[in-house]
Amino acid sequence: MRYEEIREEIRAGTAARTLPAWAGRVLDDVAAGRSPVPAVRHPLGFVCLPVERSGDFGVCLHIWTPEVRPAPSTTSPVHCHSWDLVSFVLYGTVRNVRMDIDEAPGDTPGGAPAEEARQIFEVVSEGGVDELRATGRTVRCSPGRSSAHRTGESYTLPAGVFHTTLIEDGLDAATVALGRQTPGGGDLSLGPLGVPSHRVHRSRSDHADTVRALRRSARRIAAAHPRAAAGPGERPSTDPQRRRRSARR
Repeated sequence: MRYEEIREEIRAGTAARTLPAWAGRVLDDVAAGRSPVPAVRHPLGFVCLPVERSGDFGVCLHIWTPEVRPAPSTTSPVHCHSWDLVSFVLYGTVRNVRMDIDEAPGDTPGGAPAEEARQIFEVVSEGGVDELRATGRTVRCSPGRSSAHRTGESYTLPAGVFHTTLIEDGLDAATVALGRQTPGGGDLSLGPLGVPSHRVHRSRSDHADTVRALRRSARRIAAAHPRAAAGPGERPSTDPQRRRRSARR
């Protein structure tokens, strides 16, 4: 499935019937080495499988799991995208906390205390390298409106909205994440004052850890969507009656 197909399933309200089985097959193929899609440790704490990159559109599976150590972060979890996000929660509870951003003009009276002030970094990614460019722009942030999204639900997040994402009710969650690039925007992250521009190389986790994480995720999908998802290691049914029923969805 590609961006437009997945987006239409979410729009039509049929994603819970179709996306779990598709995601389970993607995980199964990557874990078994049948797919070239990499499993990359993302600095925001999840394993990212970039399934599609096509012009302004992208599809990823995001997996939060205790099987893989989080990649170290040089900034903070507070960030904003240059693309509009649409996500479907395969399992777990994902909470997005929007952040209220105010300018913090240095040491002027009434400015933000040093411990609250943050610097904005522009994140420019190419290949497996993130270049974090210190902009010198200082802001302060505070938690604003938040929303929780549970298994089988979808949510949207416009480009340019600073937020942080939390996983509730345990360490496990996974989403199908769709991104559509918007003109004029940038990927931004808030980080400590005084940190200069720098580069971060994204890395893959240990192969055995990755396989365990993907198979664990496939089991979670199967448990959360028993009528829709294929279990770990299973292939789509060869029953022609079942295939015809699926084709009519």
